[in-house]
Amino acid sequence: MVLNHLWGIYAHPKEEWHTIEKRHESLKFSLSHIAIITFIPAIMAWFSARHLGWSIGVGDRIYLNTNESLLLGIIIYSVLLAGIFGLTYIIHYMGKHYDSKPTWAQSLELASYTATPLFMSGLAAFYPELWFFSFIAMGALAYSIYLLYVGTPIIMRIPVEEGFVYASSIVTAAILLLVATMIATVIAWGWLFHPVYY
Repeated sequence: MVLNHLWGIYAHPKEEWHTIEKRHESLKFSLSHIAIITFIPAIMAWFSARHLGWSIGVGDRIYLNTNESLLLGIIIYSVLLAGIFGLTYIIHYMGKHYDSKPTWAQSLELASYTATPLFMSGLAAFYPELWFFSFIAMGALAYSIYLLYVGTPIIMRIPVEEGFVYASSIVTAAILLLVATMIATVIAWGWLFHPVYY
C-alpha cells in the first residue's frame, strides 16, 4: 500500500525510519506517496476558499469564485510538488559533502516522509480561521523538522552526530526554499486572485 508508513511516522517515528530504510521501496513508490499526500492541502485549499471562506481575524470572510479556487488548488499542488523535488535535490546534493552517497530514491524518501506531517496539516482548513491554521501548521512544521533529524542518519546510514549536521544543513536550505515559495505565493495572489468578501 502506498501510504503504509503514514501511521508509523506519527506513532513510532524512529522504528518507522528503520523500516523505511530496510525496505527502500522504489523511486516510483515514493513518487506515488508524495503525489497522493500533496492532494490534501491542494483539495483543502480549493474547498475552504470556495465553500467555507477564510477568516483572517478581522472583517468578513474571504471567498474565491469557482475558477479562482480551482486555480489556487492547482497552484498549491504544483508548488508543493516542486518544493519536494527541490528538497530532494538539496538532500542529494548535500550528501556529497558527508560520508553518504544517497541515491535519488533515498533522497526522495527522506524528503517525502519528512514533509508528510506538514502536508497533512492541510486538513486544518476544515476550520478556516487563520490563527487556527497557523497554529496547526507550525506544529506540523516542528514535527517535520524532528522527523528530518531522526531520519537523516538512519536513511543515509551515517553516524548520528554527522546526521545532525547534515539535517541542520538541509533545514537551513529548506527554510530558504520555504521563504522563496511564500514570496512567490504572495506575488501570485496579488496578480491572479480577486477575492470576494461576504
